Amino acid sequence: MDLTSLLGPVVSLGMIITGLLLEGGHISSILQLTAALIVLGGAAGALMIAYPLNDYIGAFKSLGIWLKNPSVNPDELRTEIIDLAQTARKESILALEKKRESIKFGPLGKAIQMAVDGTDPAIIRDTLETEQHVELEEIEVFVHFWEDFGAIAPTVGILGAVLGLIHVMENLNKPEMIGPGIAVAFVATLYGVGAANIFFIPIGKKIKRKAMLESHAKTMVIIGVEGILSGLNPKVIETKLEVFCHHKAGE
Repeated sequence: MDLTSLLGPVVSLGMIITGLLLEGGHISSILQLTAALIVLGGAAGALMIAYPLNDYIGAFKSLGIWLKNPSVNPDELRTEIIDLAQTARKESILALEKKRESIKFGPLGKAIQMAVDGTDPAIIRDTLETEQHVELEEIEVFVHFWEDFGAIAPTVGILGAVLGLIHVMENLNKPEMIGPGIAVAFVATLYGVGAANIFFIPIGKKIKRKAMLESHAKTMVIIGVEGILSGLNPKVIETKLEVFCHHKAGE
């Protein structure tokens, strides 16, 4: 579980609510079910117009990417590839078959199986790169979905505010209702801007970043397997893979 995905909204909302209370406000003044329905429902409906059903459903499933840590650690993947390279160098490519079942990263396991089966290195690269490209395109759709959610929500919030002001104008003969009515009207704008900048846009950014990390891991697999099949020294393969791994500041 990615702790920052959980802590981020808590910290953000917590500071906003704290600021509200320090200014003498009340939480009850910003809790408006009607405003939430207008903003979230209106924006969600607009996105149904913009995206096919499969993309719409897939975008919400992509929240799993946002919540979870990347599926593989680059440093651990490098170590695993080097171990496979050393085994292949000392024994043979066929010796990797006994290690394939212990490989947790799917693309690496698939590449090793293709290598053991005698598949041409160019075909292995082409297969992995095609999968990599298609998956990145799919993720990009989901990223755009959340970015669009963030762009549409504030606009729908303004519509909610306008609807609230229309209601206020209908009650100008009741001065005691004008102030509270205007306050309620602007809650919709608050929800739209808040949801966009605290949730939707950041969600899209994190999904995109994690997709890139996944893509980097697949590139490591391509480089590693090609090196193994070419008979490169494991040290050379390790040097090639180091660029993808995390280092401490200053190294």
